[in-house]
Amino acid sequence: MPDTRQEHWNRVYRAKTEAEMSWYQASPTPSLEALHRLDAGPDNSLIDVGAGASSLVDALLQRGWRDLTVLDIAPSAIEAVKARLGADAAKVDWHVADITQWIPSRQYDIWHDRAVFHFLTEPAQREAYRKVLDKALAPGGRAIVATFARGGPEKCSGLPVRRYDGQGLARELGPSLQLLESWQQDHVTPWGSSQAFNWCAFRRA
Repeated sequence: MPDTRQEHWNRVYRAKTEAEMSWYQASPTPSLEALHRLDAGPDNSLIDVGAGASSLVDALLQRGWRDLTVLDIAPSAIEAVKARLGADAAKVDWHVADITQWIPSRQYDIWHDRAVFHFLTEPAQREAYRKVLDKALAPGGRAIVATFARGGPEKCSGLPVRRYDGQGLARELGPSLQLLESWQQDHVTPWGSSQAFNWCAFRRA
């Protein structure tokens, strides 16, 4: 029987350190730059969707952000970040969940997804994601969504992905989100290969 998505990602995070994974960043600079483009800051609430073991939450805590939520499907990823943060982990709201099945209990000013949406290859998965995003993002809130670009990889971590440009991602996420801007970024993996990412910033109508 194939792994569930949670089993797959839990195994991935147990088998390797964060620095051994293709998506590793020594610093979450692209995410910080995206937040800067939106003039987002510590007075905003933010949810990092599919955070994995990313150091974005570390960087935001260091910059004085006070209302942070981290969500990932893999318990092992969440535990790794909590261990890294130590006592600061108590300052963050943690959720182990599949974003397509999660029920948010509040709304956020900023939705940040660096690389979850492109793994949703089935229409029903993308529809479920849109419903959660619509429920979780406050009126006037901003969403940052990064996926593999049109020229990016066709698979990641052994799984197929869907690739997007700005207009394609805007169509997928629907009319409730206004595309503010899109840009491309080349991510260099720990072994030196380049992956083309498409970044988009949206505002909820």
